[in-house]
This record gives sequence, C-alpha cells and structure tokens, in this order.
Amino acid sequence: MARNVDLSEFLRRCRARITPESAGLPERGAYRRVPGLRREEVAQLAGVSTDYYTRLEQGRQITPTPGVLEAIAAALRMDDAERAHLFDLVHPQPAAARRSPPRVQKVRSGLYRFLDSFTNQAAFVLGRRGDVLAANRLAKALLTDFDAMPYRERNLTRWIILDPAARELYVDWEKIASEMTAILRLDAGRHPDDTRTAELVGELSMKSEHFRRWWADHKVLDRSFGTKRFHHPVVGPLSIDYQAFTMPGENDQTLFVYLPAADQSSQDAWRLLASWAADPLPRPAADQAAADSADRAHAPRSTS
Repeated sequence: MARNVDLSEFLRRCRARITPESAGLPERGAYRRVPGLRREEVAQLAGVSTDYYTRLEQGRQITPTPGVLEAIAAALRMDDAERAHLFDLVHPQPAAARRSPPRVQKVRSGLYRFLDSFTNQAAFVLGRRGDVLAANRLAKALLTDFDAMPYRERNLTRWIILDPAARELYVDWEKIASEMTAILRLDAGRHPDDTRTAELVGELSMKSEHFRRWWADHKVLDRSFGTKRFHHPVVGPLSIDYQAFTMPGENDQTLFVYLPAADQSSQDAWRLLASWAADPLPRPAADQAAADSADRAHAPRSTS
C-alpha cells in the first residue's frame, strides 16, 4: 500500500523544530540522536500510543479522528495554516470530487469594474496555485502586466521566483519568494490531484535551486495581511501594506488590495506611480471587447 510521503515529511520536520524544553518535557540525557522531539515524546504530548504516532508519521494508511489530529497539531505547536495542511494531507478530497471535470478559473464579469474602481489602490485576484486572474491598472504598474504574458505564465509565484525583474523589484526577495513557495505548498496539499499545480512545481524545481530547497522544507503559509518593500524602477523605494480577502462563493479566489505605507516617502512614491500608470487615452469599449474575446480564444478550455 502506498505511503503518504508528504504527510511523513511534514510531520517529521514539524517534530524536528521543537525542543523538549519548549514543550515542557524533561531533558533525558545530554545526547539525542534526533533533532527536536522524539516520536514517543510527541505521542506522549498528544495522548496517543507511540506505535500509533509512528505509523502516522511513516505515512501508513490509517485514518485518525479529528480529535487525534487536533491533539497532534497542538503537540507539534502548529499554527492555523499548518493545522489545515495536516488535515488536508490526512483527509484529502473525496475521490468523486477529484474526478469532477476541471473548469477554467475566471472571475465574475462584474469584478473587473470593481477592481477598476480602486483608483488609488493596487488590486488583483489570485486563483488556485497563485494564478493571476485579474488586476487593475495600478497593480500592473506596481508589479507587471500579467495580461501581456502567455496564459499559462500568468502566475504570481512563477513570476516572483523566475523573473529577474521581480528579484530587482522586491527588496526582501528571498523572504517573499520563500513565502510564496510555502503558500503554494499549502495549496498543493488542499488540491493533491491538481495537474496544473504539479506542472508548476515541476517547472520551478527544474529552473530554481532556491525553490527546490524551500519546497523540501515542507513549510506552509497562509496570507491575510502584511507589509512588502519595493524598489520600483520608475518611482524608487516604497513600502506597501496589503490585505487579503477570500471572494464570497469562490473559495479558491483571493482579492489582494495594496495601499502605500504611512511614511511620507512611500505616500509620495505611490502618488507618482498612480500618475505614471494613468492612461490619458482609454481604449474604446469596442476595442476592449475585441481584445477580451481574443484573450479568451487563446486560453485553454480547462485548468485543473
């Protein structure tokens, strides 16, 4: 019977990061063969047998109850994203759901007008695996014009990790890129049979040594708010604060809204960026409709 390798690696790495002292356990001897907690110590903290936890960490085909998983998550001091990832790995989507016909990821038609109504904020929508589904003008000016890319390359994680321009744009590029990898790992656990995700992970693994190392760490991360620092090629240094919102009725779609940080230099840079991004000659509606139609014609009929 096949082992759940992802679950095995995830639990092992979570266990390795916790010291007995931090878990409130007595130190038993000066020498320990493994970093972090032993399996029997995790089992003790979770209130299960050592044999049961060992089989779970080995990726054996067992089905722990939600209560047992909660206890293990608490013993390993998992945050909310790690806990959700644990449940995803142990209880993947039912087979019937995995066999459902794939559909194109797209935003509701009215959302484009909603995004365009943000005149002083950069706003964009990410779908599964970090695909960029829609972005307003200011978001394209701050980051890049994803609409100008081939359909299958419109992915934020791919762009941040592989495009040299992204490495120059983000002041803390390594931190941002590693976080995007952790977010992708969380998404991959939620949708284990998503072929597009597997293709993306394969491409990034082949092209980026950084990604291979981060992916092997099995870290997971969810995003809701934060701050990013940029060095924009047009307006120079600026910091932004962002908020993330799950779209109602679309659990795989997240709206991101970027605002300049409160410091005066970021505010000034943002005003300059907004002015630079403004288009004095908006495209006629007929031309826009034709362009949208052409873009849809070149898009694949389905994505997993």
